[in-house]
Amino acid sequence: MEWNLKQDAKRLIVICLASAAMALNIKTFVRTGGLYPGGATGLTLLIQRVFELFLNVEIPYTIINVLLNLGPIYIGFKFIGKKFTLFSCITIMLTNILTDILPAYAITYDILLISVFGGIINGFLISLCLMMNATTGGTDFIGIFLSERKGVDSFNVILGFNAILLIVAGLLFGWEKALYSIIFQYASTQVLRMLYQQYRQHTLLVVTNHPKEVYEVIARDSNHGATVIDGEGSFQHEERKIVYSVVSRAECKGIIKDIKRVDPKAFVNVINTQQVSGLFYQRPHE
Repeated sequence: MEWNLKQDAKRLIVICLASAAMALNIKTFVRTGGLYPGGATGLTLLIQRVFELFLNVEIPYTIINVLLNLGPIYIGFKFIGKKFTLFSCITIMLTNILTDILPAYAITYDILLISVFGGIINGFLISLCLMMNATTGGTDFIGIFLSERKGVDSFNVILGFNAILLIVAGLLFGWEKALYSIIFQYASTQVLRMLYQQYRQHTLLVVTNHPKEVYEVIARDSNHGATVIDGEGSFQHEERKIVYSVVSRAECKGIIKDIKRVDPKAFVNVINTQQVSGLFYQRPHE
């Protein structure tokens, strides 16, 4: 593991603030509404409520959540990245401890407001942790592992897990809270998809007279290759080159800016890419 003191200190501060906000969100919105956010957090809350209501036993949030995260953390250390997993462990433990020690405070008792705004806050905080190259644990580890190592659409796997969680919650505690939990999860997912763009791709079609320079920009900024296609301008009937490449959405804006620097006359078409089959470089986690 390589360490960058300034960068890692910033990273640590951000994930600590995100962890504190995550714990506050659980205590002010999630528990007030009796919701199940999905993933390890939702399963932890479900297990807590089962023990409280059926066995009259209160188990700390931290104990259950840590046990649920042992398997995913092992996957993270072995297959994803040691530094990434270490910072994720800090996020998980800090969130757990603060969830147990912070006092509960209800901002509102309107369950619809709780579902929408709690979900928005949850999605923002998860995105913030991911942008800092850390995760909130649980299904995040599994999703990254399936996406990067196995080429499996992890969204469907996580969706299936959350569906089972909500069905169990509905059967045990009533369908109203389970249905509102769907609103919470939907709001959270939409914010996450909007803010975190590493696993979304764009296709670049660049019409240029400087294909070598354009390719070098793409290779330098994204570590992706490109295909150069011969073309002809229909207006002046002059030879043109079309540089074709697929890059991550997060890198796209910077690449276009650098392309315009090496060829101000380049015509760049950006297309949303639904699916990529074949070799596609993903930056490794530390």
